[in-house]
Amino acid sequence: MVVQDQETTYGQLVDRVARWRGALIDHGLRPGATVGLLAGNSDAFVVGYLAVLSAGLIAVPLNPQSPPAELVRELEAVSCEAMIVGPFGVATWSQIDAASLGIKHVFHADDGVLDAGQATAIVPVERDAIACLLFTSGTAGSPKAAMLTHGNLWASLVSMISAQPHIRDEPQVALAVIPLFHVFGLSVVINLSMFLGSKMVLANYEAPARTAELVRLHGVTQLAGPPALWRALLDEPGLVPADFVTLSRAISGAAKLDPSIALGLRDRLAIDLREGYGLTETCATVTSSIGTDAPLGSVGLIMPGVEARIVDEDGDDVLVGDTGELIVYGDMLSPGYWQDEEATAQTRTADGWLKTGDLANVDDDGFISIVDRVKDLIIVSGFNVHPGEVESVLNHDPSVAEAGVIGIADPATGEAIVAYVVPAEGHVIDQAQLLNACAEQLARYKVPRRIVSVSELPKTSVGKIRRRDLDRNISDQ
Repeated sequence: MVVQDQETTYGQLVDRVARWRGALIDHGLRPGATVGLLAGNSDAFVVGYLAVLSAGLIAVPLNPQSPPAELVRELEAVSCEAMIVGPFGVATWSQIDAASLGIKHVFHADDGVLDAGQATAIVPVERDAIACLLFTSGTAGSPKAAMLTHGNLWASLVSMISAQPHIRDEPQVALAVIPLFHVFGLSVVINLSMFLGSKMVLANYEAPARTAELVRLHGVTQLAGPPALWRALLDEPGLVPADFVTLSRAISGAAKLDPSIALGLRDRLAIDLREGYGLTETCATVTSSIGTDAPLGSVGLIMPGVEARIVDEDGDDVLVGDTGELIVYGDMLSPGYWQDEEATAQTRTADGWLKTGDLANVDDDGFISIVDRVKDLIIVSGFNVHPGEVESVLNHDPSVAEAGVIGIADPATGEAIVAYVVPAEGHVIDQAQLLNACAEQLARYKVPRRIVSVSELPKTSVGKIRRRDLDRNISDQ
């Protein structure tokens, strides 16, 4: 593992994880306790994640760029007993009152407490024991903590390896510029690298030129990220094919990829970018086009160990080429949302299949294409945003009578958020003031790109906002 030119061998990593695991146990944390990780792409995140899981505890990866108010809401939802705070989470954490949240222990990665622990053996767990809780936006609105079991994580690994068995025989170097707290980074970078014994290079939100430099410097073979990452590399002047000559696995996921990006990277930088598809609830595992001749715009074939169907509104399978909702099943599938049976039930069929909310079709060769969404979820740079969460913040402002939020296509981030607001009586909408209010309550990627003042919002006969009509109206504002 390489972090800012500091190398850690696997032997050193195993030793440090054992000491951190011992410290957690010595402080009274027992299997099933939840431990927050606020550390960015750092060695503290990797060591903390492995120590927590191997102690039988439940890891709760968190976004260090989230404003304190959002972190508080998430921590309240999962009742963390302890926190591990790394170099990229210190500033945010300093604004949070741990005691008011019932957090008994706060470990700072650089204070020596965890490193001073007594090395302790791995705590055995059952396959169905919860390994981690990852926040995602469900159809109900507010973020939900998806439960991923040790069995889910293992099934995802087996699926990835089975889909591309040759990678077990070739030395791999993975560059992590995607956030490790996101399921994409957790599954495709940390878990897969650990399984393969690969070299991991960790970096945080690097500029395109620096990303290319890291690829050259370390001989990176695997680079994964959302379309925004690949668009940035394509648009960066001065990059040449030689910068990426070692790159054998270029993976786009977490949001729909514009085929023009893949074409541009192939023609300009000789990068063979392949697209995959997965969700937090499936450990990022559903389809992959790596090693296939999938046509542009396809997310590839269903991965080994995954079952998938495309169904109509009655739950019946559609014909090849027809569009329906993609539903999936398999050992990688989360058992549901933490302490939220209602949200879990809303996303499952009667026989337990996950309703992805994505409309898809399949061709005669089995290649899946995602064409639209059933639900109102917005995906910004690979992160899920539910309109209701943003609308709730806007509706609490005294100048707003009501708000409607949608996502619009954006070449850089996949989608961008636009909010339509109806002014409260006697008020005029101040866009800057509302954007500041959102920034104080929501992660940066959830803050609207634009706020549009309107006299009314289009609604259904039962008073529900018709977001598709808002989408059509935006060009008129």
